[in-house]
Amino acid sequence: MKIPLCKPSIDKKEVLLMSKTLKSNWLTHGPYNKKFEKEFCKMFNIRYSISMNSCTSALECAIKSLGQKGEIIIPSFTWVSTANAVLNCGSTPIFADVDLETRNINLKSFSKCITKKTIAVIVVHYAGLPCDMKEIVKLCKQKNIKIIEDSAETLGAKLKGKYTGSFGIGCFSFFPTKNITTTEGGMLTTNDKNVYEYVQKLIAHGIDKNKKKKFWHRVAVLPGHNFRMPNHLAALGHSQLKKLTKFNYKRNKIAKLYTLGISKISNRIFTPKIPKGYTHSFQMYTIRVDKKIRNKLVSYLNKSNIEASVHFDPPLHKMSYLKKFYKKRLPITEKLCNELITLPIYPEMGRNEVNYVLNKIKTFYKN
Repeated sequence: MKIPLCKPSIDKKEVLLMSKTLKSNWLTHGPYNKKFEKEFCKMFNIRYSISMNSCTSALECAIKSLGQKGEIIIPSFTWVSTANAVLNCGSTPIFADVDLETRNINLKSFSKCITKKTIAVIVVHYAGLPCDMKEIVKLCKQKNIKIIEDSAETLGAKLKGKYTGSFGIGCFSFFPTKNITTTEGGMLTTNDKNVYEYVQKLIAHGIDKNKKKKFWHRVAVLPGHNFRMPNHLAALGHSQLKKLTKFNYKRNKIAKLYTLGISKISNRIFTPKIPKGYTHSFQMYTIRVDKKIRNKLVSYLNKSNIEASVHFDPPLHKMSYLKKFYKKRLPITEKLCNELITLPIYPEMGRNEVNYVLNKIKTFYKN
């Protein structure tokens, strides 16, 4: 038995839909983008959504929409795109520590990072669990700090009934490892009309459609990018979005099987905790083990045809080009990067596959 870390759920109807859309000859940004964006707004109770080519592009657009440069606080315990987006927009990343249980940005650490130069925070909702947005929003209002949500891993997750991506400017990913996929792709969400109109121009070479005097005019009003999502990928996203609730239900079901099974193996394996009032999208299922055995266990599982992995080691502040932004100790980040393991999880994962993973972990701990 071979078990991948993740596996996109694309059915025959979606393959046919992609084929039909390609044959329509509308290969660039088109009608399915509007459908996808409209359904996204409706599902997550957000005023504006803009589909684009990646979550990284969404992050860059979100930062540029702030209209200023300065310090942007981010967790070091995240994927490199979060820091790269800050640097590529001419601002400075300031690394905050995370919480041991949730793996999300630690409010106390975040607060200590704030200076007169701070213009924004990018909160990263880790593995599918929302950050404590109530307290973050409260602090940001007090300090006049803008909120950008890196929601790449939390599509469909909620805090007190409110979806991630609706507290600030939301940035989502549709990479094949995520809860739905467009192969490559992302979405920016906002309730601010000014941000929406600015980003629409930014992703399309800076062209303002309202400046047309003749139908062929393409008038650029700012130095933009080509960050658009093609129509056929939007068609896939539109179809996948309809299945998100089912996908997330299945992910949660698998997570429960893992948690129950691991509780019978060892009390030294720490499983994910979901605070009261939160929902989890389980884009990843991570466990925390003793750092002395972590690497051995990951290697053992891979030799057993189980594609377990680690997210994220090394953390950002340990990377050569980002070390200069490391100003405060990040003990929890460094602890987690030495102890976490990501186990396989995807909607079509069966009970037999879950049991196979659990049995291999059990065998490892017995030996």
